[in-house]
Amino acid sequence: MKNHIIPNEVILSKIYLIRNQKVMLDRDLADLYQVEPRRLREQVRRNMERFPKHFMFQLDNKEISLMVTQNAIPSKRHLGGSKPYVFTEHGVLMLANVLKSELALQMSIRIIETFVQMRELLLNHQELFTKMEELEKRLGDQDEKISQIFNYLRSFVRDQYTERKSIGFKLPE
Repeated sequence: MKNHIIPNEVILSKIYLIRNQKVMLDRDLADLYQVEPRRLREQVRRNMERFPKHFMFQLDNKEISLMVTQNAIPSKRHLGGSKPYVFTEHGVLMLANVLKSELALQMSIRIIETFVQMRELLLNHQELFTKMEELEKRLGDQDEKISQIFNYLRSFVRDQYTERKSIGFKLPE
């Protein structure tokens, strides 16, 4: 594992949001764990009791088509001819336990750390977003007050402005 360094960006690029959950495709995990995708699926099928629905689920045809159209995967053939399994953060860890290899264990730790960093980043952005909303609300009130002031000034100017008769010599009509 020491020689097999994968940047966090590569791991991040393999995390997708499906069914409102951050997940990774079985094919991508097989690549990271350096096992064949069909061997990974075999181990999952042999140990289905270890993978409840919130750890892993299988994509349906609509989700697969959506991923292909959004270019997350190049084609349906890229998936190896079967509906892929996707794994949540907990499923990734359980998968490493099922595969029982040192590389899978080390890589799953890296993946979990990436999930955690992603969650922290989203929380920081959420705090920033909340502060921006609060500021916008306060400024929104100010905009309304400034608008009221301008309306008052306009009405004041309109009330003050009345047409006056011109002064001076007038020619008879």
